[in-house]
This record gives sequence, C-alpha cells and structure tokens, in this order.
Amino acid sequence: MSPRRVVVTGVGAIAAVGNDTASYWEGLKKGVSGIGPLTQFDAAAYPSRIAFEVKGFEPEKFMEKKEARRIDRYAQFAIWGTQQALQDAALDVAKIDRDRMGVVVGSGIGGFHTLEEQHTILVKRGPDRVSPFIIPMLIINLGAGLVAMRWKLRGLNYGAVTACASGAHAIGLAARAIERGDADVMVAGGAEAAVTPFGFAGFCNMGALSTRNDDPAACCPFDARRDGFVMGEGSGIAILESLEHATARGARIHAEVIGFGASSDAHHMTAPDPTGGGAALAMRRCFEDAGVGPEEVDYLNAHGTSTQLNDKCETAGIKTVFGPVARKLKISSTKSMIGHTLGASGALEFVAIVLATRDGFIPPTINYAKPDPDCDLDYTPNTGVARGVRVAMSNSFGFGGQNAVLMVRKWETTERKN
Repeated sequence: MSPRRVVVTGVGAIAAVGNDTASYWEGLKKGVSGIGPLTQFDAAAYPSRIAFEVKGFEPEKFMEKKEARRIDRYAQFAIWGTQQALQDAALDVAKIDRDRMGVVVGSGIGGFHTLEEQHTILVKRGPDRVSPFIIPMLIINLGAGLVAMRWKLRGLNYGAVTACASGAHAIGLAARAIERGDADVMVAGGAEAAVTPFGFAGFCNMGALSTRNDDPAACCPFDARRDGFVMGEGSGIAILESLEHATARGARIHAEVIGFGASSDAHHMTAPDPTGGGAALAMRRCFEDAGVGPEEVDYLNAHGTSTQLNDKCETAGIKTVFGPVARKLKISSTKSMIGHTLGASGALEFVAIVLATRDGFIPPTINYAKPDPDCDLDYTPNTGVARGVRVAMSNSFGFGGQNAVLMVRKWETTERKN
C-alpha cells in the first residue's frame, strides 16, 4: 500500500515576537527581534543576562486559574499552541473519530520551572510540602498527555525528546503515523520554557550562551561576531491530516508534508560533527523521502544557532548535500528573531516554512553584519524577500547529535509527481 499523503491544515505559535500565530509570522516577516534583558529571575550573577522571553502570557485566558497552577509553563505553551492550531484548521474534534486522532509534542527539557520551584520548597520547608503534582507537571510526555486530555484525543500519544530536534522529530513521526494509516489526524510540535536559574546556569557554565549582554544584535547566526546562542521559549504546533480526511471535511490546506529525514552524528554529547556529516545524512534522507532534488528547494530554514561550531558545520553540510546549488539557495535563521527555543525550535521553524510556502515570503536572518569566510552562503541578510516558495525545508540538530529535517511543498491540487 502506498503511503498516504499528509497535509498541514492548521498551525499555532507563541514566541518572543508574538503570543499568537499572526503576530509571530508578522514579526518574522518584518525582522523584529524579541531579545531583551532577563525578567523571569535576577540574572546579575550570570555571565549571560539576555533572553528571548515570551511576554505578557496569561494562561488564565484559556484555562481556569486553578488548572494553570497545576500545569508547567512549557505545557501551557503547548496547550495554547494547540488551541490556535485547531482553530486555524477549523477542526471540530467532536465531529471526527477521536480514536484516530493522536498527539506527539516534543520538549527538550520539560517542566524546569516546576522542578526548580519545588526543589526550593523541599530544601526550605521539607518533603511534606512538595506538591503532589510535581511529577506530572515536570515530565515531558505530559505536554502531549494534557493536550489529549483537554480535547479527548484517544489516538497514539507520546513526547519526542531529542534536545533541540524534539519538535521536528515530533512532526516527522506524526506524519509517519498518518502515512502508515495509524492515525487520520495528528497534533504535532514542540514546547519549551527553560528560561530558569538552573537552566541558565547550566548553559552558561557550558559556554553555550552569548555574553554580549548590552548588544541587541547578540544573536547573529552565520555572522563572524557570533559568540553563542541566546535562549528563547515558546511553542509551535501543527495539525496534520491525511489528504483524504482533510478533503472529506472540506479543510483549507496550508501545505503538504513531503519529506522527513533523521540521523545521528554519533560524535559528541554537545558538539556537532565538524564535517557536517550527520546533518548532511539527515538532509539526504529527507530528499530521498520527498523524491525531489536540491535544485527544487526554494527556501531552507537553517538550524542557525549563532554558535561558532553549529553555523560553520551546518554550512558545510548544506554545501555537501546541495553541491553547486547551495550558492543559489535562499537560507535564513529565524532564531535571530526568536532565539533558540530548544525543543520547540524545530516546530516553530516548521510553522515558518509552512507559512513561507503559503504566503510566498522568506523571512530574514537579522543582525547579519560581518561575513564569516566559513559561512559564505545566502542567509537572506536583515531583510525578508517576497518570492514564490514551492518547496521549503527546515533543519534541526540537537545535543547528542540527533538530527531531523522536514520538507513541505506549497499546496497544489495536482497529484504528487513522485
């Protein structure tokens, strides 16, 4: 049996440039930066004191206050992203077979806010004062579990955990489930809220974060001045459906998912393969799955973290896979505007490539001022470009060398050629 076609009928997003999908996409198109001084805790003692924080988020607008107190911030983001995506898809779950609708929501870290808060209570007030909700509040699979409970979705359900590739893996695995016939509809994406004292301390001491605290252009992917990533938070969620299911209910279709590729660097706990070999393998597998060639890709949303190693190695991987076409390819890192949202990044970037194909617009890499000889491709510097985007792909690479690449095609009513 041939794999079923998978389409995107709804998307939802929350990030530092906007608390809903429309403002998120508008911010990316305009090249708006969501960076600012840390506000969620006193960072005076930290070498890095900047972040891309979600601002003015009020979970009480879509859930009861009592419920919000029992749900970690990362899962609140996942629920809000899902609510937006379902609304965008005009999907009334009460009218479909919810045994055939599942959820895969990834996160790299999960409930860090809860973990730190409850550990402080343990130390200061004793074990009997620790919340009985601590475990379900902090474990990563509860992001997906809570989404399923809220909308009574009884299909397959789990959390993908592959560090910064979690959101991309979640979407790729959800698409596979539909292709195989294991589900008709999937909620898929990622969520993260790790802007916490503990999280920041770990990344700072690893030397991963930018320390250019007074520079609003501190997050500058592929630029020679880059000195580390700037952490962000948020969620990206997509509604995936089989083409048959979407067509039967008369759904508006944003794009078609045509490719998913994954690989492992098998190299180092945190550093990427210096040759870009693992990234290249995931990209090749995505091309093989999609049945298209490098010359057909109009836009690549890069992992582009603004770290010395990642940007250099990713560029090398792109050159390996795309060959001479690499110099003609439009690339950008939307992390320059929303920061590195860890386990949510692949999902937020998937939302970006879906909207890029839908609207014919390539968002920029902002803060690009000083070229790096090792990063010498077209990164769409500083200003976005309005142009047709028929095929777009997104790279996501995580600690542990876990790589995931997704590809979408602009929705057209003609049959797939491959």
